[in-house]
Amino acid sequence: MNATPDLTLWGVGTSRTIRPHWAMHELGLAYKTRPIGPRTGETKTAEYSKLNPRQKIPLLQDGDFCIGESAAIVAYLSRMYSTAGRSLIPEATREYAAWLEWCFFIVTELDSTSLYVMRRHRADALGPIYGIAPEVVAQAGEYFRQQLRHVEVALADGRQFLMGERFTSADILLTTCLEWAIAYGVGICDNAQPYLERIRKREAFQRAVAANVPMAPITPAPVKV
Repeated sequence: MNATPDLTLWGVGTSRTIRPHWAMHELGLAYKTRPIGPRTGETKTAEYSKLNPRQKIPLLQDGDFCIGESAAIVAYLSRMYSTAGRSLIPEATREYAAWLEWCFFIVTELDSTSLYVMRRHRADALGPIYGIAPEVVAQAGEYFRQQLRHVEVALADGRQFLMGERFTSADILLTTCLEWAIAYGVGICDNAQPYLERIRKREAFQRAVAANVPMAPITPAPVKV
């Protein structure tokens, strides 16, 4: 691990860009921000496309190394920069496996299979681009609620965080999905309510929320007809 890492995070303004901002604040890392937004044309510039041919945000530069995908960035930061005093990842093999299971579950079942499907087909989101489909949105919301029962069961024993009494980056991923679900009117399970209240009080979370706010309103580039 570099003694003084040179970290630059590209991207603000979404439920996914806040994830790496939050991880770095939890780890006490200093970093620079390039506050570009999604679908504004800023991800399609020659400079950015050279760094990230996928033309998506967020993107983390760590010196001469680049990594995209919000969950992957958070996992990288957790592995690379956790310390004895500030750690976001379990070290014991089976605890690490359980952490992986939660991360993959959240990213696949709660995010991409449910919430992002809603985003793609809501009239007030990306529906005008990908097709407005109220029935699909309703089914995706129902699927989210069904899958969230696993979180309800896990938190039923009174644990503070997904991994017990220890905050990890799995909590970062889950919290962003819970907030996204609330914003979309899907609702969250009963045990997630006090959990979310606890998380929102974390100083690193509050700092990340502030860091994720665009410096100017994000104006999407016009859709080509």
